[in-house]
Amino acid sequence: MNTITKKILIDRIAESTGMKRVAVKQVVQEFLDEVIIELGEGNRLEFRDFGVFEVKNRAPRIAQNPKTLERVPVPAKRTVKFKVGRRMREAMDTSDGQSAQATSNQSADARVTNTASQAESKIHVEIGSGVAGTIRSESASAREQETASVR
Repeated sequence: MNTITKKILIDRIAESTGMKRVAVKQVVQEFLDEVIIELGEGNRLEFRDFGVFEVKNRAPRIAQNPKTLERVPVPAKRTVKFKVGRRMREAMDTSDGQSAQATSNQSADARVTNTASQAESKIHVEIGSGVAGTIRSESASAREQETASVR
């Protein structure tokens, strides 16, 4: 698995569109800044077929330091949840070498299972005092519990 940076994406877009790299960089950065601003204001961003970014509030809780076993209060925070859209989900389903034709020929049960498991995968971005934060994915057991409750 390779890491693709913003710079690499900008270079690819500039090459494929014939635009200057500086102009593409400015547009991409402006887009990302607008996403951050809108999420910071608590707005929901929906990009058809790509996915949905949504701000969620997390309640304050008591956590435990695993080293010292000391109880630690964790304050309430806002996080960003990303739910995968149809086109991205299909790309993830076919990225393991299957063709789009083979995917469309799967049984209805297999498609429902794949769709449910993909829909349950979410990425959370924690927003602290600033707008940027850390990214983490939900644990597999939490997704399995949600999937089991859906059935």
